[in-house]
Order: sequence, then C-alpha cells, then structure tokens
Amino acid sequence: MAAIGSAIGLGNVWRFPYIAYTNGGGAFLIPYFVALFTAGIPMLILEFSVGHWSRHGAPESFKKIGKKWEWVGWWAALVPFVIVTYYIVVMAWCFSYLIYSLDLRWGLNAESFFVSDFLSLTTGPLEIGGIRIPILLSLLVVWFLVFLILYKGVGRIGKVVMITVPLPWILLLILAIRGLTLPGALEGISYYLTPNFSKLSDLNVWLAAYAQVFFSVGIAQGIMISYASHLQKKSDISNNAFIVALADSGTSFLAGFAVFSVIGYLAMSQGIGIEHLGIAGPQLAFITYPTAISLFPVATIVFGILFYLSLLTFGIDSAFSMIEPMTIGIQQKWRITKGKATAIICLVGFIASLLFTTGSGLYWLDILDYFFSRFGLVLVGLIECLVLAWVFRVAFFREHANKTSDILIGRWWDVLIKYVVPAILTILLLAAVYENVLKPYVQPWWVVLLGGVTPCVAIFFAACILMKQKTKKEETS
Repeated sequence: MAAIGSAIGLGNVWRFPYIAYTNGGGAFLIPYFVALFTAGIPMLILEFSVGHWSRHGAPESFKKIGKKWEWVGWWAALVPFVIVTYYIVVMAWCFSYLIYSLDLRWGLNAESFFVSDFLSLTTGPLEIGGIRIPILLSLLVVWFLVFLILYKGVGRIGKVVMITVPLPWILLLILAIRGLTLPGALEGISYYLTPNFSKLSDLNVWLAAYAQVFFSVGIAQGIMISYASHLQKKSDISNNAFIVALADSGTSFLAGFAVFSVIGYLAMSQGIGIEHLGIAGPQLAFITYPTAISLFPVATIVFGILFYLSLLTFGIDSAFSMIEPMTIGIQQKWRITKGKATAIICLVGFIASLLFTTGSGLYWLDILDYFFSRFGLVLVGLIECLVLAWVFRVAFFREHANKTSDILIGRWWDVLIKYVVPAILTILLLAAVYENVLKPYVQPWWVVLLGGVTPCVAIFFAACILMKQKTKKEETS
C-alpha cells in the first residue's frame, strides 16, 4: 500500500492525461503498456528484490553489493530528496487552495488570482521577490504532517497509507462521475481518447511512453528498495510489482476522465476550443480546474474541497516516500534513532523549500523539475541497471524473486534489465541533451547551469562524500 501511494502522485492527475492526448490519445495506451511490461514492472521487480534481499535502504544495499558502489545508493536517495523540496511546495499550494475553496476566493479570474494574488510571480527567475506568507504557513503545516507520519517509523506509515491510498481513489471516482454528468463532458472525453494511430510510427511517442512509466511508478529513487526492505521474508515480490504498476496506470487512466470531462464542460461554457485551455501542470490544477468549479451549477464549494483534498492525499504518500530513502540511509549509516534522522531531514528540506515560496518560486520549481526528471532520475536508473546487471549477477535477483513469487520470471527478464532498459534510458538521456543543445530550456544559458546542471553535479559529489563518511561502528573499531 505504501508503494502504491508512492507511485500514485500529482503527476497521475495532471501529467498522464496530457501526455496521452498529445501522443495519440487512445492509441498512446499501446506504447504505454508495452513500456509498462518491458521496463516499469521489470525494474520494480529488480528494486523489490534488492531491498528484500539486503533488508536495508538504498545506500546500505549497494554497499552490500560492493563497498565502492555505496555512492549509487546515496545518489538514488538524494535525487528524490531534492525533488521533494519543491514537490511539497505544490502540496502547500493545494493546502492553501483547500482553504480558499470554502469561499471560492479565486472568483471567475482564477489565472489572475493564482499568478498575481497568490504567487506574486516576478518577471523571471533572477528576480527572487519576497516570501509569500500564505504559502510559507501552508508549507509549515505540510512539512509538520510529513514529520509526524515518518518519525515513528514504518509502523505509522502502514497505518497512514490505509487511509491516504484508498481515499484519493474514492474522491477521484466522485470527481470523474460528477464530471461525466456535465454538459460538454463527452466532447472532452472524446478529445482525450480519440486514437491517432499514425502517432505510433513516431519514435518520440514511444520515448514519451517509457518516460511516463519510468517516472510514474517511482523507480530509481531508492524508494522501492527502502520499502521492500520491510517486506516479510515470504512476500510475493513479482505479484507486488504487478499490483503497484497496474494500480498506478489505472489511476492515471481514471484521472483522464476526471480531468477531460471538466475541461470539455469549461470549453463549452466559455465557447472556445479545448485546445485553448491549459491541460497540464500547475495551470490545470490552479487555473483551469478552479475556473471550471466556479461555473458548476451546484455544489461548487463541495467539489472544490473534494478536488484539492484528493490532490493532497495523492501527494502526501509520494512526499514522505521521497524522504524515507534519505532518512533510512542516515539512520543506518550513523546508527541514530528514526525520530532524530527524520527531524534532521525534514528541517533541511524545509529550509531548502523556502526558495520556492518566493515570487520566483514557480520559475525555479519548473527548472529543477525539468532537469531532475530528464537527467537526474534517468542517470540514477541507468547506473543502477549497469551496476546490478553487469557488475553484480542480475540472475541472482531473478532467483531471489522466484523463491517467493507465484509469477515466475525467466531469463527474458535478465535481457530486459541488462540490455533493453539501459538502452532506452540512454536514448532518453541523449535526446534530452540534444534538445537542450539545440534550444536551452531557459535563457540565459547560465541559468540552466545554475538551476539544472549544478544541482545534479552537487548531488553526485554529496553522494561520494556520504559514502566516505565512517559509521559509528567503524569509528569505534
């Protein structure tokens, strides 16, 4: 349940529907499920097997494989920790908007409210601006909630996810049903699912499918290794991987109905084409959807609360799962208590999050998210595959998984981990580099260096430094 909660996050609601539409609509499901079964599920089985075998978090797991590879585990733990510093800010926005839903404070001009009144957005990333107090207060609340969930350890996480995993599914289903009853909803669903099979011959569509699967199911972040270390010795590893992956993809598909039915209604209400409405990212959650909610004929406040409550519950599991690998790594490295390790990480994370509460926060959030999703996670996944498949013996993990699994995996799985997944990740990485050489993501170029390249390089060196730090046990010896 915790792994499902980690995989299912804000991206399921605002990224998958848009990716599906722009890459062939209903036809996108073909490359998506091919990617799920050739990369997503095999990688989940690999990470579950590593955690289940080592009984440790990512750093100690790679150290058990070989002391010189401990840095890979620290790198895998550090990348999601950086991501969560801005991911939690988006959750703070959701918390603020949950309160604003009580009086629909954004009114009929949700764009002006979000950009000017709420964010006080500056003219660019270099104009930092002041800290927005409403966002700061919401950020404090969210970080405190995360700390309360994590500091008691896996026992409390288990209790929390029994509520926070099924609740957003129920809320999303209510929103989807409500959306389908709105005028213009069918036009929105048709826009979402109309298949364009000509797109299947486009390499970029297949790369988009693999990228969506890779980032959505939560692999290459140390999360699944950490969670699997708590599994019972006889837990069915392969079955767990299938359940997590299919729950994630099913949630994404359902979210498309909740999103595009409302978008179809909004387009009809405003007398414009659906293509002129924002259907991806923060624009969907904080401009498009609030505008549509304000136009609902009945129960506007109720559906505003339901929408932002669903986003919060989707996000909270992903947020604390991204913190857990780093917390476990520190706890096991220096033999400190779970509470102390959690307090240290949450305090550092909160301080780092302050940048994203300023007037330029949205710019820096967008820059870091772009580079960490396209470079940071891809590099971790690639190195992880190379170490586990080529340095270590990948067949060992296949045999380990088969010992407890009803679904037995064969040598074809070795081929996927050794050749197919590394090849796909290499292509994704080269494509991202080529794209940025032709046209840098932001201007001037040194902002790319400051906001994208520098953090990725800093994480690599931080991982190496953490690896060289001696444990208390080693110091005593």
